[in-house]
Amino acid sequence: MQSKRSLAAVLLTAVAVLLLGGCGTLRAGSGANPPAPVETPHWQTFAPFRVTAARLADDGRTLSVVADVPGGGKTCARDLRAVVTSTSDTTVWVQVTFSALTGGSPSADCRKTAKATAKVRLPSPLGHRELAADVHTAFTADGADLPELRLCGELGCHPAPTGCTPASYDQAVMALDVPNHTQRGDERCDGKWLVFDVSSRMGPACAEGEAPGCGASLSDRWFFRAQKSGWKPIARGRKDGCTDVHRVEPAFPTALCADLPPLD
Repeated sequence: MQSKRSLAAVLLTAVAVLLLGGCGTLRAGSGANPPAPVETPHWQTFAPFRVTAARLADDGRTLSVVADVPGGGKTCARDLRAVVTSTSDTTVWVQVTFSALTGGSPSADCRKTAKATAKVRLPSPLGHRELAADVHTAFTADGADLPELRLCGELGCHPAPTGCTPASYDQAVMALDVPNHTQRGDERCDGKWLVFDVSSRMGPACAEGEAPGCGASLSDRWFFRAQKSGWKPIARGRKDGCTDVHRVEPAFPTALCADLPPLD
């Protein structure tokens, strides 16, 4: 009997040593890492990639907004909503949101883009006010082919199409095939005709004087005729006077170009 009790005691002692040794090993961090916590998927609200279109019903108040959202699965995007957040005499602000399932890896479908439509009823008819969907996206019924609203451009919904104004000169530059950040020189304008020089940076991107080629630019002179849609470029060149434009459009006023110097 004594030998059996001794054997049992030895076995219990050995088991205890193994357990304690194992616990000490885990606390000491000998390489056994606990499993990483699993993030529980949940629905979260986002803004769409972009608002691409807006339609206005005959009542002038029922608005449909089309937006780009993640792909085609039901867990990619749901509950697209459009809510009027503020109004003024000139603008109606609408916030567009959708819900998506976050946590875990997105499915292949959710890496694609799909279009979704949300409807909202405006507090009063839109009229001639602008519809602002975000900082860079606005629509207007003015000049639109209703029920589709017209997507406004970088210069706003009602840029000055022509006229001797800085806004119209900016629009004229946008009509040219020139690089971004092109600089415009002095303008000569009579409301129907326009001429100015543009300078586009070339060479390495560095401060002028830092290295050879820094500050180098290419200049051109552009001539325009006013049309209903805005300034239309009609000629370009680098020669002095009216030579370049009169070869294309003899009606361009000599008073606007006669004393222009040649460009380097």
